[in-house]
Amino acid sequence: MRTREIRACHDRDSITVYQAYAPEIGGPAAEHGTFVPPFSRHRMTWIKPSFLWLMARSDWARRPGQETILAVRISRTGWEEALSLAVPTDPDRRVFRASDEWRRRFADAVVHVQWDPERSLHGRKLEARSIQIGLSRHIVDRYVDDWILGIEGRTALARKIHGLLKAGRTPQARALLPKERLYPLPPALADRIGAD
Repeated sequence: MRTREIRACHDRDSITVYQAYAPEIGGPAAEHGTFVPPFSRHRMTWIKPSFLWLMARSDWARRPGQETILAVRISRTGWEEALSLAVPTDPDRRVFRASDEWRRRFADAVVHVQWDPERSLHGRKLEARSIQIGLSRHIVDRYVDDWILGIEGRTALARKIHGLLKAGRTPQARALLPKERLYPLPPALADRIGAD
């Protein structure tokens, strides 16, 4: 059975999400602890709490334009505000009574939520689903100015884990993964985004 749960590195006040950028955007962000130009506030930006999902997406920081991996620590208040505004990218029957209702809400949504197959350490698609959140240009200012508590580079970690995998040292690679655990969602938010 496909499960839709948010698993993440989190504490009482914050949750860590991951993003991949070209070095000219990711480098300054890690250096300043927040996004600075040439990061664009005028386009949608996607955040993901699953490290392994981003590793599959960025091919372990080797895909052009995704060579810099960032761990972005944001407030739980901001994260849950984003979820409270989110509309799924598909007309999930657990969330919407009819496709027309979904179309109306999605057209006005400032935050999108998408559930994709979670990935194994070796990049295999799993039955469990991993969340990613799309923040539209209408709310990116809130993300950058109010929600972000800090940004750190994780490119070296990604390359180290990938190197261990290539060398057949899977247990050592697994030991370096960020420790993600179930994020406790208020029932109203779980219902809104179609989480289990």
